[in-house]
Amino acid sequence: MIWSATVLTILPEMFPGPLGHSLAGRALAEGRWRLAVNDIRAHATDRHRSVDDTPAGGGPGMVMRVDVLAAAVDAARAAAPAGVPVLALSPRGRPLTQARVRALAAAPGAVLVCGRFEGFDERLFEARDVEPVSVGDYVLSGGELGAMVLIDACVRLLPGTMGAGTSADEESFENGLLEYPQYTRPARFEGLDIPAVLREGNHSRIAQWRAARARADTLARRPDLIASASAPSGADPK
Repeated sequence: MIWSATVLTILPEMFPGPLGHSLAGRALAEGRWRLAVNDIRAHATDRHRSVDDTPAGGGPGMVMRVDVLAAAVDAARAAAPAGVPVLALSPRGRPLTQARVRALAAAPGAVLVCGRFEGFDERLFEARDVEPVSVGDYVLSGGELGAMVLIDACVRLLPGTMGAGTSADEESFENGLLEYPQYTRPARFEGLDIPAVLREGNHSRIAQWRAARARADTLARRPDLIASASAPSGADPK
């Protein structure tokens, strides 16, 4: 089955955007995944195609209406493969992780609901099986960029998308650590040398150095990841 992404948005012209280029774009052109973009406004019930209204209880901004969103979700779910999760991009959601990305990439696809304005009427999550997901502890103008991030993260893991079958296995977050640093030619740049161990050709020592540097860099930059890290410590990373 071909992995399928369905995006619900009030700005369908934003897609495919970056997803039409590089790895994701090539995979899309080759038919390794499908993209459907549905305009939420198509499910509005008034002549102005309204999708939002003022917040209950007062306050600034506008809130996306639950009745319009629910209709859009129902239509997308009916057209999507069975068992596809429906995710709403929201800073109130559970943070997206590489483990979740791998699970989503192994599923038939995903339906992604992009919020705008002050966000979603909370009853969407009570009335429908929709899970809020966050791509980071910051706020964007809308969920479209977050949806692109999620889709790109999944598509690059689909079979045949990346050149080498194991090229993602040692990347950041795959084993609970940040990835070890990378180097390439020239061997010296402005007095800075590629570490000698990487030029010796001893693959066992290189593996040990990489494991040690991954752990050391994670401890320095993302100590919150260390508690769940499973990679063994290696040689002195210096």
